[in-house]
Amino acid sequence: MQPYVLVSTDDFDAAALTSRMTDGRTDIGAVVSFTGYCRDENKTLLALELEHYPGMAEAQLTRIAENALQRWPLQAVTIVHRSGMIKAGEQIVFVATASKHRQVAFEAAEFLMDYLKSDAPFWKKEHLAAPARTDTDPQSAWVKAKASDANLKKRWQDR
Repeated sequence: MQPYVLVSTDDFDAAALTSRMTDGRTDIGAVVSFTGYCRDENKTLLALELEHYPGMAEAQLTRIAENALQRWPLQAVTIVHRSGMIKAGEQIVFVATASKHRQVAFEAAEFLMDYLKSDAPFWKKEHLAAPARTDTDPQSAWVKAKASDANLKKRWQDR
C-alpha cells in the first residue's frame, strides 16, 4: 500500500482527505487525524512563508510515511503539507492514519507529526505585522529548529 503524500500551495479539505482513505473500506476501525494551523500567539504574525525543494520534500514525506507503515499495521496513511505564504489562522499540515484499532492509529499519527516537525525539509520565515526584531529585516525572520521537536522524535528511536 502506498501512502498518499502531497505538497501544495493550495488549502486542503480534511474531511475529503479522510473520506479518500475510508470510502468503500470495511477493514478500517479507526482513523486518527491531525490538522496543524498557522498560529499567531503574540498578535504580530501576518503569515509564515514555507519554502521547499519540489521532489525532495515529497520524497522525504513519503519516506516518513513508509517508516510508519513498516512500524504499524496501517490500512492507510495521508500526509498533506502546504508551502508558500500561509496566513495566521490557515491550515498548514494534515496527517491521518487508518488502522483496525485506535491505539495503532493514534501512535502512528503522533509518530508522523514528530518526524515531520524535525525531518520534513521545509524552511519557515515569519512575516510580522510590526517590527519586532533588530536584524537586517525587522519584519521577517527565518524560524530556527527547536530542540523540543528533536527530543520528541528521539522517543521513537528505541521503539
